[in-house]
Parts: sequence; C-alpha cells; structure tokens
Amino acid sequence: MGLAAAAWITQKFSYFISWSLVGCFVQRQNNTKGWNMAGKRQIVLGAAMIHPHGSHAASWLMPEAQDNASNDIGYYQHIAQLCERGKFDLFFITDTPAARTDHLLALSRSPDFMNVFDPITLLAAISGATRRIGLAATASTSFSEPYTIARQFATLDHISGGRAGWNVVTSANDSAARNYGLDRLPPHEDRYERAREFLDVVKALWDTWEDNAFVYDKESALSFVPEKFHVLDHHGKYYKVFGGLNLARPPQGHPVIFQAGASDPGKELGAETADVVFGGGSSIQSAQAFYRDLKGRMGKYGRNPDDLKVLAGVTVVIGDSKSDAERIFATWEEKIHPDVGVMKLGQDLGADLSDLPLDQAIPQDRVPTTSNLQKSFFDQIVGLINQGGSLRDIAAQYKRGKPTFSGSPADIADHMEQWISNKACDGFLISFPVLPSTLSKFVDQVVPELQRRGLFKTEYAGETLRENLGLKKPPNRHVVAKGNVRAKLPRETQSSRGKQEPG
Repeated sequence: MGLAAAAWITQKFSYFISWSLVGCFVQRQNNTKGWNMAGKRQIVLGAAMIHPHGSHAASWLMPEAQDNASNDIGYYQHIAQLCERGKFDLFFITDTPAARTDHLLALSRSPDFMNVFDPITLLAAISGATRRIGLAATASTSFSEPYTIARQFATLDHISGGRAGWNVVTSANDSAARNYGLDRLPPHEDRYERAREFLDVVKALWDTWEDNAFVYDKESALSFVPEKFHVLDHHGKYYKVFGGLNLARPPQGHPVIFQAGASDPGKELGAETADVVFGGGSSIQSAQAFYRDLKGRMGKYGRNPDDLKVLAGVTVVIGDSKSDAERIFATWEEKIHPDVGVMKLGQDLGADLSDLPLDQAIPQDRVPTTSNLQKSFFDQIVGLINQGGSLRDIAAQYKRGKPTFSGSPADIADHMEQWISNKACDGFLISFPVLPSTLSKFVDQVVPELQRRGLFKTEYAGETLRENLGLKKPPNRHVVAKGNVRAKLPRETQSSRGKQEPG
C-alpha cells in the first residue's frame, strides 16, 4: 500500500471514529433528557417496597414468601439486584416510624411495618450490593431534626457513589405522633409549613462545603480550604441552626428530593422544591389532571417543568392474558381476611369501622368531613361510600388510589405507553403485589417489551441517580453568590481578586 493510500484510509477512519463518538454523546444527552434517538419519551421506572413480601395484603401468605424476609439483609439485596438487572432507575423503601398499637389481631393477619429495618441504614447495606440503581427512603420532617436528616442522606449519597434520594413526608398516622410525645399529628397545614422550613435548612446544610473543598495538600499541610466552608445561621419559625455539616458536599450536590403530596399544600411544596413527585390518579384522566396542575405551578417558583419528574403509582398483575391475570389476582384476594380490608379502609378514612356489620352500608355519620392524613386516599374512599355498597364490598374495592395494570406483558406495556405518550406521567413507581415473583416476571417479560418499543433504556445513562433521571446537579449557593458578586465588579477588580483567592 502506498503512503497516499494509507493517509487516505487513516483520514477516513479518523472521521468515522469522530462521528461515532459524537453520535454516542448525542445519544447519551438525549437519554438523560428523557427522549431516545427516535424521539420517543423514555419511561422512568421505580420499584416501591411497601412490605418485604409485596404490596398485596396477603403477600406474606403466599407459598413463595420467606418467613424471615423482614430481617434478612440478603433478601433485600437480592430484590434490589433484581431491579438493577431490569435497569430500574430507583429502588424505594416506604416507612413509618411506628408500630401500631390497636387492632393487633387484624394487624397480625397483614403485618404492615410491624417488623422492618430503619430504611436509611438498610439502604446503606444495599448500596454495597448494587452499582447503578438509585436508592431512596422515606424520612419524616415531623419527627426528626434537619441536621440529622442532612447528615444521614449526605452519608448515604457518599456511600452509594451519588445514588441517594429522600422521600420527604410529614407522616400520616397518629401512632407515629405518639412515639414522639404527641397525642396526635399536628394539623395538615402546619405540618407542610414545618416541612418547607425543614427542607430549606437541610439543603443549606448540604451546601456547607463547596465542591472540592477538601484538597489534602500534604506539602502545605492543608486538608481543606477554609474559605470553602460556610456556616449556616438560620433562625426560623420552627428551627434554629448555627453550624455546618461535618461531611463533604454530597456527590449529587443534593440527594434527589422525592415527595408525594396530593393536597394543595403538598402540590405547592412539590412544585417549589421536589425533583420527583409520586403522582396521584386512579385513571389516566385524573393522572393527566394532576400532571398538568403540578407542572403548571412550577413557573411561579422560577422552575422549568422539565426539572421535575412525575411518577404515577401503579401496581401490576402479569399473566399470559388479561383473563389469566384476573385469575391470578383472584387467588390472591381470596387469602385476605375480612378484618384486614376493614382495618386498612378505616386507617385511610380516619375512622374506626371495626364494629360495623360487614354486609351493611357504612353510615354517613361515621364518615369524617375531612382528613388530616392522606387526602387522595380519603377522597377515594368517600367516593366509594357515596356509590353505595356494603362495608365488605368497599373494603374489597379499595386499592389506595393506585391503578392496576393487568394482562399479558404486551398489555402492561400498552398501558404504560398510553400513559407516557398522553402526558399522564414521566414514569411509574411500581408496587409489586407478591415478591419476588411479580418483579421477576416484569423484569424478564415487560422490560424487554418496553425496550423493543424504544420506550425504555437498555443501559444506565450515568453513574448517579440525578444523571440517570436527567436532572441537573444543583449548584452550591455560595459559589453562585460569589459569581453574582464578581459579575457586578469592574473587570480589573475581578482579575486581581481571582489571583488572590486560595484553592
């Protein structure tokens, strides 16, 4: 081969490599913005562990249920690894800081939250068994201090390599309140006002240190740059905090903030502060209304609608066909004791219904006029009561606001495609009824169908949860403030100050 020919081949090969790299970069950029190369919206997927055995009230009674799953770290790690094999963006653990103290016989038939690990500690252990999936936990602003929560989630973010998320809740049961010296929960509006201040303090603490403040310069005996440490001096209605976080800034800047409020104060807090909101809606129409309402509130807070992801809460029942899925679900329902359905209905309604006859209607004088707990659940129950029917029927119909996608893998994918393409959500937080079998089916059968349609990724887009969700890393507020000051200074002053700054 002549030199000219070799040069020509080298040049063409260089062009090929360059454009290939550009193509890979563009594909990654599109993926992180929630679209694929074909212009289809990409589904965000999260898995919610409501109970170790699954979200169905009788999940612990299934033959596959492991007796000691609640206290077996290997079991939790296996479930998270299964989610990661399916390229889920998020593994989310729900929680309440309480064991209920009444209706113990009914609780023994469906032991929700009666024997569970602290979720933040649990996720730290799970992080070592996973690499890319996001790890989020619930923590209440009503029963903790901002410094404690800021430190815990910053620690989890470091341990996991930037995969932590905090589901900000105000709590929704009086059992938790009694564990912390209260007779009952504070009023709904007060809890949300407190939560807003709590979150402001936590985010300020996460900005204690600028990125790369710790330099470990042995020559100058300087472990960190003092000018990159910023003391928080906060005096608010609920909290007084003076100090700084004794931990470097989290890898994500701020761990991802999740919220799930369906009330008006909840939606305002989500529109102002959240990165991800777990959406309400038992139908595609109600989900669309929630989506429009929430995204429409963001402008007044100076936020772009793309800065917030809405995940619709759903459950899935997978069979060979629609009728097969219905048959599977019916076998699960047969295992629910009537006491359990009535207990769960009463908990979310905020009224004790355990003394009422199962085969009679619920009297209107037993129905509260409003809820101090979770509004979306309350509204759904009141709607069912107003339709008529016995207590037994209503308890069987009530599904805590979550639509059920059932049928074949293609049917499930059809539902998801319809919701995502019609802007009912940006993705789904799925509660799997029976673990691990329903999750395994979804990973092995539904995920490949979504990928075939170009609706779901085949690989993770980044290393951190923010990168995989297509969310920006928040800038440190003190760095932004410095930049704003510099922008107002004459050019010659900027250049002289730039030379004097350490680090």
